[in-house]
Amino acid sequence: MRRASFTTILYLAILFLSGVAVGAFGLRLYTLNSVRAGGRPTPEEFKRRYVSELRSRLSLTDDQVDKLGPILEETRKQIRELRDKHRPELKAIQDEQTQRIRALLTDSQQAEYTKFLDEREKEREHAPHP
Repeated sequence: MRRASFTTILYLAILFLSGVAVGAFGLRLYTLNSVRAGGRPTPEEFKRRYVSELRSRLSLTDDQVDKLGPILEETRKQIRELRDKHRPELKAIQDEQTQRIRALLTDSQQAEYTKFLDEREKEREHAPHP
């Protein structure tokens, strides 16, 4: 009888410890930060993180943080304007690449390549833009 109770206690201890392990693992999964599918932060998230990191690492004052906002917005505007200005040139380069790749492919490969390009375009449309 003594051996049976020892085995029962051992099994209960193992069951309890495995429950603790599963619970700890579940809690870890539950509390993980979620990651967006695109992987890229939105411009607002990026700005918030950037300002927060500068504030903590450089010990910025509230006045400095207030002056930092317009600087970041102006820079973002300039980059957007530059990107828009050069977008037609970039598009032409991409189109040339696509034509050169198509020249290498067979008819069946070209159909699959067209499908591939359409899928990538849909992914770009759903991805957040900087």
